[in-house]
Formats: sequence, structure tokens, C-alpha cells
Amino acid sequence: DTTPQINHHLHSTTMPHQRFPKLEIIENFPHEIHFVLSDTDVSVANALRRIMIAEVPTLSIDLVEFQENSSVLNDEYIAHRLGMIPIRYQAPDSIRGGDCHGAFLPHRECTCDNGCPRCNVEFYLDVDYDIVNKERAESEQMLPLTVTSQDLRSNNDCVSPAHFLSAEELDNSQDAGISIVKLGMGQKLKLKAIARMGISKEHAKWCPVAVATYRFWPIITLNEEQLSTLSMEQKQELVEACPDRILELDEVTGKVCAVENAHELATFTEDLMYKQRSLKQRPEDEDFVTVAHDMERFLFTVESTGAMDAEEILLSALRVLKDKLFHLAQDVDRLKDI
Repeated sequence: DTTPQINHHLHSTTMPHQRFPKLEIIENFPHEIHFVLSDTDVSVANALRRIMIAEVPTLSIDLVEFQENSSVLNDEYIAHRLGMIPIRYQAPDSIRGGDCHGAFLPHRECTCDNGCPRCNVEFYLDVDYDIVNKERAESEQMLPLTVTSQDLRSNNDCVSPAHFLSAEELDNSQDAGISIVKLGMGQKLKLKAIARMGISKEHAKWCPVAVATYRFWPIITLNEEQLSTLSMEQKQELVEACPDRILELDEVTGKVCAVENAHELATFTEDLMYKQRSLKQRPEDEDFVTVAHDMERFLFTVESTGAMDAEEILLSALRVLKDKLFHLAQDVDRLKDI
């Protein structure tokens, strides 16, 4: 564990603007996570976001060997579709889609010659329309057969395609998994696919996230003295002028206040500013409401492709960032000795 070494470097070096970032999870689902990163700046927030997109390792199909393909799609097209199927790794003692970093090696770093279980996972697909059609319901026997990710058979019990992102997606789907190709009478598809570990800095198929974005936390300031000069009708106009609906009017007390989830709704539009100008008695008067960016607090939204649980993506990104900082600290120490 390199954590004590990292802490040693951080505390032993005099830093003029040393910070201790905090992370607070707001919502956490297997396929999506919302969290707040605070007490830091844009550089750290953007570094974390970029690592989640480009440097978290996952498994993806990287090589396909076709034995028979009489479908309407050519080999290259099917190989590309197979490469974009999210591949999920679950540790033997876990039900979560986790980090495959400790379980596999990049195939370029493995000492084997032609692939081994340490760097490769093999998938087999063998679907013959004429054979499968005999077992289908009579009402479906004249319809094309959809080959999906469910037809892929893995040689590793811990690795499988991520057929659906959530139970809701499973309920709404018409297919048994991710569609690969449709087969008709007399058509067959047989192949072997090899999945390897990689990062999306090399190819987008290894990207674990569908969405990884952050917004500045809004600082909403209400000028009660200025607001008291407005009538109820003017206050209502002010509330309705804001398209993201971050304000509300209490009709009993007549007070304007921010809604409870304003941090999720604020989009920093200029509509509120324009409306305030028309309501001011004098142009030089202070604003009734100001919405500013908090430059040290960021609201993140991360959605998984299904290859990993959203929380695991965050933990893996933090591990990668920690390793980068550790190696940077080592390089800095070496430079001091020169």
C-alpha cells in the first residue's frame, strides 16, 4: 500500500497553497453516481474527470477469429460491434462490476507468447438459425433470429458481457441482450473473440463511462433589502424569469428563497440578470439575486456503460490519480538529488 508514502511526501514538502480535498457522495446507484468534490480547484476536478474517461482500465474484445459468417454483415462490421459491447469483471467474492487492474495484465506486458488466462479472456459464439429456429415458438419461426451478447460464452466465470445497464433497461428491452446481428434461414455465425485489458486513451471501446461531467456548485445570494422593494407581482416575475427554476416565492410571507435542490438545477443562465435590470429603480442598484460559481466545489455526475459499477469507476480513478502523484513525488525527489 503506497498511501503512507504519499502522505509522507505531501507533509514533508512545504506547499504554499496545500489543500485537503473532500468527497461527498450524494446519490449512488450501480449504474450512476452523483458526488461533490470540494476544497480543491478546477485542475484537480478536471484531472479526475479525464482519468475516469481515459485511464480507468477495463476489458474489451480486441481480437475476433471468424470460423463461419453467412449473415448479411461482413466480418469487420461484426468485429466492431463486438468490440463495443461492455465486458464486466466481477471478483469471485463480489456481485459488483469491479476494477480488473489486479486480475489481468495488459497483453503487451504479459510474458506469454500466444495469450494466457492472465492477459486474455476468450468468448465463443456459435448460432445456427436452422437449429435454433426449431426450438422457437411457432409464431416466431418466420421471423429473423437476433444474435445478442447473451450468446457469447466466456471461458472465465468472473468475466461476462454487460447485457443491461439496470433492471429497468432489462424490463424495457425487446431482446435478450445487446444486439449483434440478425440471422435468417440458412445463415450461421461462429467465431472466437478475445477480450483484453486496456484504457480508452488507446481506444474508446475501453471507456467505462457513458457520461463523466461536473458543474460548479452555485452560490445563490438573496439581497433581502433589495427584494423588499418589490411588489408580490414583481417577485413572481423574478421567480418565473429564471428558466431553471432555482427560486420560489412563499405566498404567505412574501419572501423569495432558493429551492431545496437549487444546486442540481442551476445552469447559470443570463435570463435572471436581464429581468433584474428591468425591475431595478436605478441601474446602479444592487442585484436582487446573484448566482455565482463556487470555484472550489464541484458537482459530478458519472454514468457507467455497464462494464463497472459507477462507484468502482470513481475508486479506480482515485487509485490511478494516487499512483500518478506517487510517481511524480518520486521523480521530484530524484531531481533534488541531482
